[in-house]
Amino acid sequence: MIELTLKALIAYLLGSVLGSLLVGKLWGGVDIRQLGSGNAGGTNALRTKGPWFALWVMVIDIGKGWLASAVLPQVTLPMISDTTSDQLLAKLVCSAAVVVGHVYPIWYSFRGGKGAATLIGIVLGLEPLAVVPVLCVWLGVLALTGYVGLATIVAALAFPAYAILVVQSQPLFLFGVSAAVFVIFTHRSNLARMRAGTENRAMRIWLLRPR
Repeated sequence: MIELTLKALIAYLLGSVLGSLLVGKLWGGVDIRQLGSGNAGGTNALRTKGPWFALWVMVIDIGKGWLASAVLPQVTLPMISDTTSDQLLAKLVCSAAVVVGHVYPIWYSFRGGKGAATLIGIVLGLEPLAVVPVLCVWLGVLALTGYVGLATIVAALAFPAYAILVVQSQPLFLFGVSAAVFVIFTHRSNLARMRAGTENRAMRIWLLRPR
């Protein structure tokens, strides 16, 4: 239990390292929370600072999700005798902690991103093959609607569906459902703007846009 708690804390602190703010600091002191939508995630980074900036943001945010879900649970902590035998439990706890850290980062006054990129890294760490259907769902919804937020929400729901139908793992399914609910919560402002008709669309990818 001690080991699991320490690893969860490490995962949370890792999640609190935001790619957008780290890259922004190296990019001349840019804080994208002062730009565009004010969100510290990859979509706002792309819209406000361009593809190269956004690429490095995504690499960092996806990478920390993968580290927390695939690597950290297997690391042996020095001077800790109370080791966790349930590796899946350790992976899920660390995964939850890293995404909470991303959304509520201690280093940045608890103002972070919405967790989408970090969840991609988590899926890569937990079930790498699940990334294919999840990304296909994301691209499909984005192409049909033009809404990045809606595509992210539906893609998040695709993971628990994969977990129960393909992997047939109840723990993964329950984690996936919880993660999807969290994604819906972090995208609540996007949903409100969709209802109001003021949400931005990805015009270049939106296939069904009015001609």
